[in-house]
Amino acid sequence: MNSKEFGKVAVLMGGRSAEREVSLMSGTGVLKALQSKGVDAHAFDPAERDLSELKRSGFARCFIALHGRFGEDGTVQGALELLGVPYTGPGVMASSVAMDKLMTKRIWVAEGLSTPAWRQVHSAAETRDAFAALGSPMIVKPVREGSTIGLTKVTDAAQCDAAYALAAKQDPMVMCEQFIAGDEVTCPVLGTGEAARALPVIRIVAPDGNYDYQNKYFTDDTKYLVPCGLPEGEEAAIQALVLKAYRTLGCRGWSRADVMIDAATRKPWLLEINTSPGMTGHSLVPMSARAAGISYEDLCVQLLASAGLDNA
Repeated sequence: MNSKEFGKVAVLMGGRSAEREVSLMSGTGVLKALQSKGVDAHAFDPAERDLSELKRSGFARCFIALHGRFGEDGTVQGALELLGVPYTGPGVMASSVAMDKLMTKRIWVAEGLSTPAWRQVHSAAETRDAFAALGSPMIVKPVREGSTIGLTKVTDAAQCDAAYALAAKQDPMVMCEQFIAGDEVTCPVLGTGEAARALPVIRIVAPDGNYDYQNKYFTDDTKYLVPCGLPEGEEAAIQALVLKAYRTLGCRGWSRADVMIDAATRKPWLLEINTSPGMTGHSLVPMSARAAGISYEDLCVQLLASAGLDNA
């Protein structure tokens, strides 16, 4: 597709979520990349401008570089559906379900896909009960938040109260999840339906195994291995699992799934799927795409070309 055929393009960035800062970094990168390819692209921050301006200002399609709630959870996608402006990434339902880690897990389990044991909790007391049931270590996190915001790795029952309070501050829905000790990997997917394909797996080696918000975006201490160095059969199995997880939720365009590999059994376990992944200098989808021979600029154009509407 010729870059001029895209028409006027809005790169949605910023927004109102806890991940605003990262979204601005992603959006700025995408904007520069599209402009370098001759696309008539413009920054658009939904926290500062009403989405209805998109139609009035003649935007023909949107690249969603928003992360977290009010951008990755189906709300913006729904607004764009009503406006009739095609957008990148999964549609309303897939975005909404993927943002809700509980719903995602319920669907994956129903489809026979492996994901760690979990419990939804409504209080610090229930968090302590979950710790007794799931064992140590245990992850406590908000159900509808990303980038490890509000997440705690609990190794002692005494930590449960503070862990619940931190997660509940971000979202009234809180979950506890069994911790899987082993290799942490991530795998992006590009495309839709049968044409969707998994990109190379990236193995993440964070300082002290702590892949938190700071180590994700603002330090160079985390190592990203691509090629991942896993046995060929393991990488292929992870790609097949992630592709199934992607299709099961009805994703289109692109997404990135996070997976833990049990050190003892080498079994891969799905953690979550991100439907509007980061596009910063530290981000993983561009890194994996580069390993597959796709430059950052070409990736942005490819994603923009995949923009669509659920009901088109």
